Amino acid sequence: MWLGTLYALAAGLMWGLVFVAPLLLPEYSAALLAMGRYLAFGLIALPLAWLDRAELRKLRGADWLEAVKLSAIGNLLYYVCLAAAIQRAGGPLPTMIIGTLPVVIAISANLRNHRRDGRLPWRRLAPSLLLIALGIACVNRAELQALRDEPNADPTRYALGALLAIVAVACWTWYPLRNADWLRDHPGRKPRAWATAQGLTVLPQALIGYVLVWAWYAVSGNGFPMPLGPRPMFFVGLMVAIGLFASWLGTLCWNEASQRLPTALVGQLIVFETLAALGYAFALRGQMPPPLTLLGITLLVGGVVWAVRVKPEPAVMLEKHQG
Repeated sequence: MWLGTLYALAAGLMWGLVFVAPLLLPEYSAALLAMGRYLAFGLIALPLAWLDRAELRKLRGADWLEAVKLSAIGNLLYYVCLAAAIQRAGGPLPTMIIGTLPVVIAISANLRNHRRDGRLPWRRLAPSLLLIALGIACVNRAELQALRDEPNADPTRYALGALLAIVAVACWTWYPLRNADWLRDHPGRKPRAWATAQGLTVLPQALIGYVLVWAWYAVSGNGFPMPLGPRPMFFVGLMVAIGLFASWLGTLCWNEASQRLPTALVGQLIVFETLAALGYAFALRGQMPPPLTLLGITLLVGGVVWAVRVKPEPAVMLEKHQG
């Protein structure tokens, strides 16, 4: 239980990095950031695939198709929406909307996977969900007040950012449930190889996407200096760092957690990503979080600690034999 929690924590710390990339490269489009990140991830996966070649040979056509779906929705589409949301609404608002994932995934998994993982009793799960929801509400209130105090705020732009963040939530509610399905159905497979497989399948998708973005800039007369933009060295370095730590290593740690913990519990541990993203965002601002935000963070951590202590109850399966 605790080893799986530590893996989820490591994944969250690395995944939090993806929230600051759009703030560090505001002149780069969300699509270009997403394609660049996963192009780097795919290239990193190539030498790793050689190390896992024996394990990868065990994957069948249906497994590769599942990896394609996971990488397309959980990687590319998710990050296009998230990066676009952050560029339109700033870092905190999309981060807090994404922060609802622990509640959304926990409820979805408890309804969907209780026969496989056991049911986390609602009466014992409710306090942790309530603490997490209250924590998110506190941080949301503080950040939305800061937005209202901003004289140049564009409500339409912020609303579009919020909408894109909601789409990102939908993508990443679907991804961990389907990813956990595969991992739990294949307990003998190595999570590292499955992370690498997703990197291999995202590579051609990201390459095609990158070429399409380049072509769009050329046709529309955008004037953006392709292929690497106005800050090529910083762009390449940041994409490689995120591709290695957030995409491959983060996915590896998440896969390890998914094999060890019930899906409903793993869903709540995504809160570590939210906390890391908030920490990085405030560090980038060079300021401490306000008291209400700190209260929200405390509630979030309290909810996670409570959730870790909840043990699933085995589903009672009654079979009737006739004859």
